[in-house]
Amino acid sequence: MKIAYPLLKYLFVLVCMGCTSLGFSQGQWEVDMVRNINPTNPDNPIWKGFSSTAQPIAVAVPLGILAVSLIKENKKGKFNAFEVTASLAIASIATESIKLIVNRPRPYETYTDIYPNEIDNGNSYPSGHTSIVFTTATSLTLISKKWYIAVPAFAWATGVGYSRIYLGQHYPSDVIMGALVGAGSAFASHWLRKKIFEKKKK
Repeated sequence: MKIAYPLLKYLFVLVCMGCTSLGFSQGQWEVDMVRNINPTNPDNPIWKGFSSTAQPIAVAVPLGILAVSLIKENKKGKFNAFEVTASLAIASIATESIKLIVNRPRPYETYTDIYPNEIDNGNSYPSGHTSIVFTTATSLTLISKKWYIAVPAFAWATGVGYSRIYLGQHYPSDVIMGALVGAGSAFASHWLRKKIFEKKKK
């Protein structure tokens, strides 16, 4: 219970942040930015490729870490896999909660001059793709503490975030909030791991 309570507080604060005026309405600057970035035919293989990697890589990272740790019988690696998995779970819960409460339509549902690469029935705010890639990138950075892992991880996450605007799926604030939720979830999972380790050591 002592561990669960701070996590519940984190989720509550995050949902409250997501339910500010930023989430209920977008400024004209956001609409203009999407219009400037989003082409009439957003069928660019580069940005579609970035967007499509979000879920597969986010799932593959903890599975890959776990597989290597089992082969090498590395206990620390198993906890690394747990940390990344937990961060994804926290990010997913927070993201879906905010989406349900804020209920912001996709840009193309409001503006006919914004063109999606595909129709998605989910709500817009925050970006789920951005949330999971930033929680993955942040978790990898916290675990490895290596710049040569952090730089490509965050470059990939940033590319996915940009692709969601390019493809007409999200406003910039959707992507920004998705990144905050993702990074915050990774730090929450990292904290949870430390608390579990400390408890076991005692």
